[in-house]
Amino acid sequence: MFAGSDEPIRPLPLELPNLDQRKVALGKMLFNDVQMSHDNSIACANCHQLDHGGIDHLKYSVGFHRQIGDINTPTVFNSGFNFRQFWNGRAATLEEQINGPIHGPREMATTWNEVVSKLQKDSTYLHLFADIYQDRVTAKNIADAVATFERSLITPNSRFDRFLRGDVQAISGYEFAGYKLFKSYGCISCHQGMNIGGNMYEKLGIMNDYFSSKGDISAADMGRYAVTKISEHMHEFKVPSLRNVDRTAPYFHDGSAETLPAAVLIMGKYQLGLDLPGDDVASIVAFLKTLTGEYNGRPL
Repeated sequence: MFAGSDEPIRPLPLELPNLDQRKVALGKMLFNDVQMSHDNSIACANCHQLDHGGIDHLKYSVGFHRQIGDINTPTVFNSGFNFRQFWNGRAATLEEQINGPIHGPREMATTWNEVVSKLQKDSTYLHLFADIYQDRVTAKNIADAVATFERSLITPNSRFDRFLRGDVQAISGYEFAGYKLFKSYGCISCHQGMNIGGNMYEKLGIMNDYFSSKGDISAADMGRYAVTKISEHMHEFKVPSLRNVDRTAPYFHDGSAETLPAAVLIMGKYQLGLDLPGDDVASIVAFLKTLTGEYNGRPL
């Protein structure tokens, strides 16, 4: 086995030293604060649970007044490396992304005016914001702090990253065989780069009609078309990162795959037009499990 510099997957940085740690700390408080929701019942951390892979492991998350969402919650880990946010890419940055759940009637169901008003009455927040931002508590500054915290949520040092850095003992021969299959089948064409995805759009159902088989089509199934209204973008989604994929079930925008082997089989059928042999699926899954990294020095 050899991990050369020409591999299509790149390791995550071990740290991000340029982040303002004051903003990271403030953003962490806000990320975990239920005051970010209308009725003080829901925090960002409810759906993005850092001790559960950055998700809630539900098909669709539960929001304001126990309402159920219409799309699977993606992991917040390594989201700062995505080229767009949300499955349909409607937010260009993490700062812009925050507007979605804040205003979502089935998520936090609030407004920036309401959130700012609450935090301005909190002496701790007044002090912390004044220490960082000249104009103190504003919607822009709240979004900036939360986004900075989210950028800090990287999971480096996966076994595969260590392999890419030259530790040939970090993965087994069987796992390496799964990586070779991952490349030879063409999975690598969408899942590559530092985030092993998250850097392009792709249509779900290239080789077979996923949505015809699925039935019960919802607005969330439209993908990028909901943003652009361009017919070619129907059912196109941001390719998800495969980092920590073993910790982020269920899979796909509709949460339809409950297990990693099931997800690989579905991708084979609808993206590659292949019925993947069981042995190959098992080997690819073994490789995917090497992509689980560490958060704050501890394995996810």
